[in-house]
Amino acid sequence: MLNNPNREKPIIKVIIPAYNEADSIGKVLKDLPEIVNEIIVVNNNSTDETVKNAEQAGATVLTELKSGYGNACLKGIDYIKQQKKDTDIVVFLDGDYSDYPEELTKIIAPIIEKDIDFVIGSRDKHLREKGAMQPQQIFGNWLATFLMRLFFKSKFTDLGPFRAITFDKLLNLNMEDPTYGWTVEMQLKILKQGYSYIEIPVKYRNRIGVSKVSGTVKGSIFAGIKILTWILKYSFK
Repeated sequence: MLNNPNREKPIIKVIIPAYNEADSIGKVLKDLPEIVNEIIVVNNNSTDETVKNAEQAGATVLTELKSGYGNACLKGIDYIKQQKKDTDIVVFLDGDYSDYPEELTKIIAPIIEKDIDFVIGSRDKHLREKGAMQPQQIFGNWLATFLMRLFFKSKFTDLGPFRAITFDKLLNLNMEDPTYGWTVEMQLKILKQGYSYIEIPVKYRNRIGVSKVSGTVKGSIFAGIKILTWILKYSFK
């Protein structure tokens, strides 16, 4: 539920973890709809001009020195917690321009219109640009969602990073994974808590630059291990 259902417009914050996304971050910020109240880019040890370009595009830029996707997301959440204004919806989005930021309105619509707690932008294969997801990503995605269906009767079909959640529910999840297990941890905790969720098909294109996870063998293996660890951990709880 939104913090203030009577408010005319919900307060929406976007968190974008970013590591060396200088070539793409400006495009991501430019394409986000004007309904967003604040865009928070969390710089995670970038050595290029990610910070400069994000600031020039009007984002709030934070720095998280502890490496890891989850650490960057946690930094953004902590920043929002410290603010006095109530936040209604938090959207997570990658900084590589693989998603279509303008589709944020589709992602948040079920929360505003149907009181859904959590929404994932599902990278539908019919809307996905050829080569946008690596074979190891596609297989890992299938395996993780298959196991979630098997153990938790989940209806998730994707671990897509483009997602939205009501801020109060996000805080209740007590997120903790510092690296690649972040997305699956969130979905498992949504299932465990019994929160309402839905997937919305979104477009997906080839990212700008090389993926820090699926673009390397080490990254792919590490991400796979983290995801399976979270699923097995929750399966026996």
